[in-house]
Amino acid sequence: MAPSAVLTETVDQHGLEKPSEGEDKTTVFVDYFDAATTSMDQVVRSLIRAGGCVVRAMISVEDLAQIERDVRPFLDADRPWAGSYFPPETRRAGGLACRSAKFLKAIVQNPFYHEVCTQLVTSKVKHWYGDLAFENVSAPQMNSAFAISIGPGAARQGLHRDDGNYHNQIPATTAEEYAIGRDTSVILFVAEKKVTKENGTTRFVPGSHLESSTEAPGETGVVYAEMDPGDGFIMLASTHHGGSANTTKSEERLMYSTCMVKGFLRQEENQYLALPLEKVKQFSKDTQRLLGYGVSDPWTGWVDFKDPIEHILSDGGSEGRAIW
Repeated sequence: MAPSAVLTETVDQHGLEKPSEGEDKTTVFVDYFDAATTSMDQVVRSLIRAGGCVVRAMISVEDLAQIERDVRPFLDADRPWAGSYFPPETRRAGGLACRSAKFLKAIVQNPFYHEVCTQLVTSKVKHWYGDLAFENVSAPQMNSAFAISIGPGAARQGLHRDDGNYHNQIPATTAEEYAIGRDTSVILFVAEKKVTKENGTTRFVPGSHLESSTEAPGETGVVYAEMDPGDGFIMLASTHHGGSANTTKSEERLMYSTCMVKGFLRQEENQYLALPLEKVKQFSKDTQRLLGYGVSDPWTGWVDFKDPIEHILSDGGSEGRAIW
């Protein structure tokens, strides 16, 4: 059974609200932070405890306006989903790392979000090659970059975990016992417009990331991630969540999303086909690696036994640096 949840704008010096004396100790507090004053450590601890939190004013109004100008034509060109996962009133636009330069810079490459993902999704492993010991570090890569518009009348999604894509079977644990590496990915949702329970904002079950992956989700205890334009909802991929019903007469719920996943896993959105190679070649090497075009340390993703960024995406050609 999911614990009860309480929203809080007031956090202690550690970034976490503590239950008061006599209060139900199973209550999960969902934090609302301010991007200008909070720290990565506060957000990481909040995610480990609750599975999701809101960070206010992550993206500027000016950046949002540019992103919508870039993305709107692709949303308008979309057609209803053939299945039941997305209600017919939903419109989607993917491949936004190349379709909107501002989306890439302001959302995918958001420095604060990257600090959080580096802490939670970076993979480190030690191994031997003969009598030589190595530590390999696989940095997070972008998993997806898209926009979702939910129109009036749309039904709610069923609650689900996004890490099901990776067959991530996990046992129940506690926040105190949570081990970095348990989650495959960290998701960021950004509100383009004001998002509310009524117009279909993402709802989630705080604490569900600590349950066994065999535990069925339930609506009891759900929290609606209500946000103003530019606010961000950061969530662990093992948290039960879903888009809510848009019960309004005329409001569009427009949100942007990106996700960072472990560098050695396959990306949910196929970036090699979603992004034009000629555009990818124009990016910096750091951006190319973030988009998944480099080798994941030590050897995953090579071409002709070389790092693709050196071999294909730069002027190095076949003389590019070998990966071992």
